Amino acid sequence: MSKTQNTTFSNTTFDLAGQLHVPEDLDEGSTYPAIVISTPGSSVKEQIGANYGRTLADRGYTVLAFDPGFQGQSGGQPRDLENPAARVDDIRCAVDHLTTLDYVDNGRIGALGICAGGGYTVTAAMTDHRIKAVGTVVPVNVGRAFRQADTSSKRSAIAMIERVGDSRTAAAAGESIDPGMWIPDTEEQAKALGINDVDTLQAVRFYRTPRGYNENSTNRRHFTSDAMMLGYDAFHLADELLTQPLQVIVGGRLGTTFSYADGLALWEKAPNAKGFHVVEGAGHYEMYDEPAYVQEAVEVLDTFYKGTLS
Repeated sequence: MSKTQNTTFSNTTFDLAGQLHVPEDLDEGSTYPAIVISTPGSSVKEQIGANYGRTLADRGYTVLAFDPGFQGQSGGQPRDLENPAARVDDIRCAVDHLTTLDYVDNGRIGALGICAGGGYTVTAAMTDHRIKAVGTVVPVNVGRAFRQADTSSKRSAIAMIERVGDSRTAAAAGESIDPGMWIPDTEEQAKALGINDVDTLQAVRFYRTPRGYNENSTNRRHFTSDAMMLGYDAFHLADELLTQPLQVIVGGRLGTTFSYADGLALWEKAPNAKGFHVVEGAGHYEMYDEPAYVQEAVEVLDTFYKGTLS
């Protein structure tokens, strides 16, 4: 079994809260391959990051999962901000932190991104080649997801951007602006809103019930986040700059997150794509914690990292 220890590191502005998952028999006089994990939007380190971090550490890796800036136990104001540029730079700072650990082999640092964290990891790896191998599980280009979320006139990308501008003006005048929700807080709330797709309901069951709930994952998103995400493309320039080996893992059950399509688009674009693995029968959110699906994904990742971080 692996061991977990809390850690903090700076992103040059404030401290980020992390968890290091290390092999049980860690010898600090030796060096190990390391993985930095970037988690889904709204997720904190104790959730999906811990599920994958512990399982990878059981296989001999040092793994760092952390709360993004402005979220969880990390610093930063305003709270609950989802800023793609900041999230990408946090990954680089996490790599900085790994390089300071004597038992990490700086030439064998890889990255793993899950859901929106998959897109952020790809962006970070394009301009930080200290990351030697890139793994993604159900990767989502969060900019594409927000632009595509709803094409009705009230929820179109342009309408959302204009609404953020109006809210910024109101906030500058002293008004209090309520944060938005990532997902409904309960299944009852989802149904009252007319939401009944399987993926959203599974997200609620993971994040908002004891199955995956953590008090530091607020399910709230600062209102300025939406415009930042709408203008972001996680895979832009991947065909030119993502020269590291890439492994993509997706769930076989297609759904409304479109992570299968995003994963395939990334795999087709990356010049050094090594593998595209489908976990048959798995939905997007089942890849977060269903033991059999997580285990299958980690087996694929272990083979990939052993071959690329040797």
